[in-house]
Amino acid sequence: MTGIVKDPRYFNHEMGVYHVESPARLKTIYRALEEDKQLTSKLKIISPRLAQMEEILWIHEKNYYYLLESTQARERVILDPDTSTNPSSFQTARLAVGGVLEAARAIMEEEITNAFALVRPPGHHAEKARAMGFCLFNNVAIAAEYLKRSYSVDRIVIFDWDVHHGNGTQNAFYNRDDVLYFSVHQYPHYPGTGHWSEIGQGPGQGLTINCPLQGGKGDADYLYALERLLSPIIDTYQPQFFLVSAGFDPHQADPLSSMLLTAPGFA
Repeated sequence: MTGIVKDPRYFNHEMGVYHVESPARLKTIYRALEEDKQLTSKLKIISPRLAQMEEILWIHEKNYYYLLESTQARERVILDPDTSTNPSSFQTARLAVGGVLEAARAIMEEEITNAFALVRPPGHHAEKARAMGFCLFNNVAIAAEYLKRSYSVDRIVIFDWDVHHGNGTQNAFYNRDDVLYFSVHQYPHYPGTGHWSEIGQGPGQGLTINCPLQGGKGDADYLYALERLLSPIIDTYQPQFFLVSAGFDPHQADPLSSMLLTAPGFA
């Protein structure tokens, strides 16, 4: 059975009426799920929890945690040109992390076979001590660390297909040999990282794999990259857990990218 993390509290974080990363995106998905009774009957709803400070500090610095915590007392805090908070953002970000952790726990406890975390704010741009690109805490990186610490998972793959390179996730594991990061993304594009020459350092050398693509690539191009690059890597690495940063902005209708993926292409 597939698990779905969903909770209306994810609507509480907002970065302005006209910001593209808005609660309306998640509301539309939730509404579609509620209308498709046949689909939802096959899903298990996973209730998120607030991630604990200790869990978030596995990836982020303490001063950065306190900085985001302090935003609860202010109506609007601008963290970078694309990223801001309202008084609910800190707790919503903790809930986003906790939702992903609960999904991972449910899979490891064999309550479900896989899961999709319909959470916000997103996380793959969030650095150790810096918010950027709409992201506050790095949800998927914290989940990988949770799996290692709580379930002794030794080999984890993080596959990131967002149109933007996941700089924060890459940097979290760049010098480590227990997490393989694979990203296919538009390049050059925000945030400017993700060149093929970025392959990891020290024990992590060879475990960061970037597949930068020029704009205009579509379903066939992505499928080629997955079949020729990711598939043999997985066969060799033999991961015990597979995490996905599932950004759907490579879609042909997305205004922030030049990619041409279609809905069947994602499927």
